[in-house]
Amino acid sequence: MACPIARQRLKQFRRIVWEHYRLHGRSMPWRETEDPYHVFLSEVMLQQTQVVRVAEKYAAFLQRFPCWDALAAARLADVVRQWQGLGYNRRARFLHQAAAEVVSRFDGCLPADQQLLATLPGIGVNTAGAICAFAFSMPVVFIETNIRRVFLHCFFPDHHGVTDSQLLPLVEQALDRDDPRRWYWALMDYGTTLKVTGPNPNRRSAHYSRQSRFEGSRRQLRGAVLRLLADGGRCEPAEIAAAVEHYPVDDVKSVLADLQREGFVVAEQGRYLLR
Repeated sequence: MACPIARQRLKQFRRIVWEHYRLHGRSMPWRETEDPYHVFLSEVMLQQTQVVRVAEKYAAFLQRFPCWDALAAARLADVVRQWQGLGYNRRARFLHQAAAEVVSRFDGCLPADQQLLATLPGIGVNTAGAICAFAFSMPVVFIETNIRRVFLHCFFPDHHGVTDSQLLPLVEQALDRDDPRRWYWALMDYGTTLKVTGPNPNRRSAHYSRQSRFEGSRRQLRGAVLRLLADGGRCEPAEIAAAVEHYPVDDVKSVLADLQREGFVVAEQGRYLLR
C-alpha cells in the first residue's frame, strides 16, 4: 500500500498541477456545462476515444438527441448511425440502454450517486466518478488514464507493476475537495502533457496493455459491417464480404452472429439490418 503524501510534498504537487492548468488548461465544450446528460454523453464518448474525435461528434450528437427522452426513444440504428467515427460501437448501444434506464428507473433525472451510476450499462465505477465530479462537483475518488499517468510520474518514478489500488489512496489524499471539477481537469491536462513530453509512465502500471493492431482485425470488420448497415441497407453476408476488402464471408457471418447476439442487428430472410 502506498504511503501517505507528506504535507510539503502534497503542497508542491498541487502547486505544480494547478500551475500547469493555469498555463495549459484545455477548453472543451463539455467543460462549459454541468448538465448531467451532456456530461454523461461526453464521458461515454471519451472512453477509449481521443478528445479531438469526440469534439468533432459531440455537438452533432446533442443536436440529434438533445435529452434523455430523445435518446431513449430513438431506434438503436439511428444512434449507431450518429455514433459513426467514434469507434467501439458497443458504447453506442450501452449509451442507448443507459438512457432508457435513466428514463425508466430515475424518471429522467440522473442520480448524483457514484454507486448507482456504476450500475448503468457501460458505466463502471471510474466513469461514474467522473460524471459525479463533472456534473455534480462531488469530491469523489476515481482514476483514468491521464490521472494514472500523473500519479505514476510523480510518486512512483522508479516502480513497475503499480496497481490502481496503490494509486487511489493518493488520488484521494490529493483531491481538492473545494473544487473537484477543475482539479480533475487539471490532473487530466497535466497527464496529457506527460504523455507527449517523455516516456509514458502508464507503461509501468500493472493495468497497462498495448492495444491490438486495428488494421485487418475483427474490430475493424465489426466497424465496417455496422457502417455498411447504418446506410440503411439490408445485406446478405456475401454482399457485405464483397463490400469490405480482405475479409472472407465466413468471418463476416461470424461477426454478424455476434452483432445479432448483442442486439445490434436482426436477420430477415437471410438479410441483415440494424435493429
